[in-house]
Parts: sequence; structure tokens; C-alpha cells
Amino acid sequence: MNLRQMQYLCEIAKRELNISAVAAALHTNQPGISKQVKLLETELGIEIFVRSRNRLSGITSHGRKIIEMAQSITNEVANIKAVSRDVVQKDSGSLVIAVTHTQARYVLPEVIKRFTARYPKVRITMRHADPEKITEMLLSGAADLGVTTNDPPALRELVVLPVREFRRVVVVPRGHELLQRRRLTLKALARYPIVTYEPAFTAREIVVRAFDKAKLEPRLVISSIDADVIKTCVEQGMGIAVLSEVTFDAGRDLNLAAIPAGHLFDPSITKIWLCRKHYLRRYAYDFIEMCNPRWSRSTVEHLMAERPTTLGGDFSPENSRRLVEVSRES
Repeated sequence: MNLRQMQYLCEIAKRELNISAVAAALHTNQPGISKQVKLLETELGIEIFVRSRNRLSGITSHGRKIIEMAQSITNEVANIKAVSRDVVQKDSGSLVIAVTHTQARYVLPEVIKRFTARYPKVRITMRHADPEKITEMLLSGAADLGVTTNDPPALRELVVLPVREFRRVVVVPRGHELLQRRRLTLKALARYPIVTYEPAFTAREIVVRAFDKAKLEPRLVISSIDADVIKTCVEQGMGIAVLSEVTFDAGRDLNLAAIPAGHLFDPSITKIWLCRKHYLRRYAYDFIEMCNPRWSRSTVEHLMAERPTTLGGDFSPENSRRLVEVSRES
């Protein structure tokens, strides 16, 4: 039994039993992977994978337990290497951020600019992903941080840090009749087609929930994962949109107008997701603190070491807002 075999097991499970994809990812060959897996199964005396015509077709019940333990082993090895790099290469390395489009496009650039000024030797990679993919990347160690307005699934391994709050606006084409209203109402908005986010995103849920409470049916006509695509659809007259205020730039969105709608919809709260299982480099803590000074390294480390609490486990809008307010006062 060796570490290479553990890595193969984890990668096979991650890539849904596709050995060719595993070989490409690990820069090796398929026969070598298959041989190592068979050697491990022979040593253990049990089958980890189900086979059909010499191809992997499933994972046995014992195999799932073994792969889970193999993942823990590879995580700890990665953590040991990260600790050593923190000592030997304090100011260089990489920071991988799994992030939704809106956060990458509108929220993070200012933080990244300050971060790269302090750490010019740290390579930042932003990997665009939906919330489900962000969870997967954090748990596997493929990403150091997740940034989104969504709440993570109820997993003990994940910690959430609310960092910024943005109010909602209704985005309409220039000259739209809604601009003549003194105060927006949900009843007025329900008369227009709405361009919105795909169902996986909290921003869509917030819109639907507000209409549901008012017992109104919104006309959701187009869905996208991209705020810029949504704004383009509005600009083309396909509907109106409810977006975070951070996505609207009066200097660039010359053919659009934004109407304040904070009285109708819950705010958008940017959150950083972390995984308790993985060691964070010193500069990763600095990045978090740049996003919100409330989250100092000592505060985050204390939270990561605890069982889920109101800080790390309560993702309600009320608690997230409270934490953002606390950060403003500190």
C-alpha cells in the first residue's frame, strides 16, 4: 500500500471511473493505474471497484469507505506540504479561488489588486463554478477558497464567512416606463418578463421568494449564470432584471438604468467558503482579511477548529447581515 495508490483511488472516484481522464490528469498511463489498483485490491483481499468486461462500472460498499479514508490521507499529505511551504516559501505559491461569475467580475478585482501588490509572487487562479462545483472543489482540495452569495450545503467540513452586503436593484432599459414610478412594487414588476439567474443560484431564489410571499407569479423568461448576459438581454428588450447593485455600472451600462429595490428583495451577501480539512497558507488568511477586516487569521482559525456555530453554521440572511454589520463596527 502506498500514497500513489491512494491518489489513484481518489482521482478515479472524482472522475467518475474514467481511467483515461485520470491518466491525463495525473500525467501517467492507463495500464499503470489499473495495475496499481489491482495490486492494492490483492493486498487488501477485497474489491474496491465493480468491473464489467474489464472496465470499472461502480464502487463497492467497502470501496467507498476505503476511498473516503484515502481522501483523508491525501488531504493530510497535502496539508503537510503546505505547512512546509509556508515556512520555506512564505510569500510565493498559488491561491485557487472557486468563484461565481458575479463575484469574479464585480467584487474580487479590487481585492485581488491589493493582494497582488502585497504578494507579487503568489499566482491567483479564479475558477468559475456554480455552488455545487464550488463545494466539490473545496472538499477535494482543488480550491483554497470559495466565493459566492450562495449558502453552502449543511456539511460539517464547510465554514462560511459573510464579507459584504449589496442591495438589489431592478435593471431596465433607458426610458422604461418603470422609471416614472415614484416607488416600485412587486405587483408592478409582475407585469413584465424577468430575466434572471439559473435555479442553482441564490439570486434567483431571493426573487422567487419575494413574489411568493406576495402571492404573485413572476414571469421568468430567460435564465443565465452570468450577470453580463442578463444585462444584455435587458438591453435588447427581452425583459427586466433584479440584480445586485454591484453589477450595475452607470459609466458602462449606458443603455440601462437601475431602480433601487432594497425594500422589495433581500440583499445580496458575498460569502467566503472554507473547508476545515485543508491547511490555508498565510497569504490566504491575508486575502480573507482584505475582503473583510473582521475575519482576522486568529478569528478564522478559531472558527475552523470549532464545531459549527452561529458564525460558521447559521447561514440565514439575518445572521449574515449581523456579521457584516459587526465587521463594519470593528
